[in-house]
Amino acid sequence: MEYNRLPHIEAQFQKLLQRHEIESVPGEQLYNIYLPIAQWIANRPRPLVVGINGAQGSGKSTLCQILALILTEHHGLKVAVLSIDDLYKSRAERQQMAAEIHPLFATRGVTGTHNVLLGCETIQSLLRDGATLIPRFDKTADEPLPQSEWSLFEGRADVVLFEGWCVGATAQQEDALNHPVNALEAREDPTGEWRSYVNRQLEHNYPPLFDLLDALIILKIPDYDKVLEWRTLQESKLKRDANAPGQVMDNEQIKRFIMHFERLTRFMMREMPRRADILLTIDQLHQIHKVDTRR
Repeated sequence: MEYNRLPHIEAQFQKLLQRHEIESVPGEQLYNIYLPIAQWIANRPRPLVVGINGAQGSGKSTLCQILALILTEHHGLKVAVLSIDDLYKSRAERQQMAAEIHPLFATRGVTGTHNVLLGCETIQSLLRDGATLIPRFDKTADEPLPQSEWSLFEGRADVVLFEGWCVGATAQQEDALNHPVNALEAREDPTGEWRSYVNRQLEHNYPPLFDLLDALIILKIPDYDKVLEWRTLQESKLKRDANAPGQVMDNEQIKRFIMHFERLTRFMMREMPRRADILLTIDQLHQIHKVDTRR
């Protein structure tokens, strides 16, 4: 589909890229990549909940903001954005899980460390008339922000963009959990107790949240090694923006941190693309170079 030039959208698109310190995106991607995706979303029955899945650092939050910009300014839709990262449990809750279930639950991120009920309630509220408080989590403090600092969304959303590294994921087969995938699992979860609990959470507790999705967009990274590279870049940006940079991870902490997600990330890289409504293939330079619309 050919698009007329949209100077107003172009200007806001460039400002958004600058805000995210993204310098290598060709301007034509607005027309070749993002406008067609937004058009596909706008053409679907509403209200619509779109899940956006991708490995850490793949560009999910940037994609959400670009799509929200186009859907709002070009299509005139009311768009709400929710990240699964903003559903993390508090440090105290995770410490309790670490004491009662397994020490690895002190670290946020894997399934089991999200407030699934809050996610369900938030999305369901966004689909109704009225006002909705959208949760926010402070990663530098490793704590949810107080409700007084949550975002307020007025009215019913036409589109909810729900992004997260495990959004839409399914559980693995039990026998796939037998062997550790990295040094963290081998050293700190030798019996598989932690990874089995994580998997059961995904099987039993997360379906009510993921069943709210009407469509699924997958960002497919070129290989798993990119997770460390791009997560490190993400952390460096967070450090520059943070009020408490001492809470931001160094390189060794990042390496350990991403090991918590390696098992499910590798599984999703193999399993999820076939279920995607839209599959976005990311190249080695961190650019979307192919859009495959499945339905």
